[in-house]
Amino acid sequence: MRDKFPPFTFIDLFAGIGGLRVGFDRLGGECVFSSEYNPFCQQTYRANFSDAKDRQIHGDITKIDAGDIPEHDILLAGFPCQPFSLAGVSKKNALGRPHGFECVTQGTLFFDVARIIAAKKPRAFLLENVKNLISHNHGNTFEIISNVLRNELKYRIYHRIIDGQHFVPQHRERIFILGFRDNMSGDPFEDLVLPAKGGVRLSSVLHPQDGTEKEENPYTIGPKAEINRKYTLTPKLWNYLRQYAEKHRKAGNGFGYGLVSPDDIARTLSARYYKDGSEILVDQGEDKTPRRLTPRECARLMGFDDDFKIPVSDCQAYRQFGNSVVVPMVNEVAGILVQNLFFPAKRGLMFDTA
Repeated sequence: MRDKFPPFTFIDLFAGIGGLRVGFDRLGGECVFSSEYNPFCQQTYRANFSDAKDRQIHGDITKIDAGDIPEHDILLAGFPCQPFSLAGVSKKNALGRPHGFECVTQGTLFFDVARIIAAKKPRAFLLENVKNLISHNHGNTFEIISNVLRNELKYRIYHRIIDGQHFVPQHRERIFILGFRDNMSGDPFEDLVLPAKGGVRLSSVLHPQDGTEKEENPYTIGPKAEINRKYTLTPKLWNYLRQYAEKHRKAGNGFGYGLVSPDDIARTLSARYYKDGSEILVDQGEDKTPRRLTPRECARLMGFDDDFKIPVSDCQAYRQFGNSVVVPMVNEVAGILVQNLFFPAKRGLMFDTA
């Protein structure tokens, strides 16, 4: 059983559809500020978080004055990875121009995270990004980010790459960076206990189509809640995908569709899934062409509960879930962050994030 945490506040930057904040909500945190540029993501966010219905979701973060952001304990940001450059820093030093994070990160969205951290000085932060942030630009990008957070902003930082496959039937590796303003007794990721990979299969997210699940139109239809035929690929598209895969196989490339069954683990769901669904196609047997996942199945694949509302079109929903985070994975990371923030002396204590 987890400790009861004192009240705490957090802000949600690059909020998307709110995947990062769910774990902090469950731990009793209060979200006091949200920022998301995409209006369709704002629509989904507003539909699922009551505070967002009554409070403005701020848009373009580059136009937000840090002084307008409320004080908060924890900052959350799933910031996009944009190119960083080490070039020109020594030249600017020679010319007497400003340097530090205002120099090396200006023009990237990480700069906006850094300037808000610098201005508000939260007690802790959680940053999330793709696994390749570590290797981007031969490691220079992560070196800059680490230097800014550790040496410019004076936070103790820890990072870990975690595969969503520990929690959902999807191979999805992401990097999490935790930062603490105060001293830590050790790496908080040492407290992270992950289930074995492969314990959850696609059958857990697929519509059963046998009447045991309520109809959810337009995804499922009729008394058995059978999947809408619109998610089945046309013969023309299926033939194209097979020919495309064969062409690249002969050329020695690995491009092609991913055909899965209920017993499989899926590839990474991407934001481009709306185009043809090729990375995750569900086999429907020899007599039928395969099908895409429905948006509800995509939500489940990302670990969202079935009460999560999907108020947007299929195209926008696919983009949103493909850009989101694996919710139960973030829940665990949220748990170790808050546990170490409030009770660092009890490191290693088991707690429940449900």
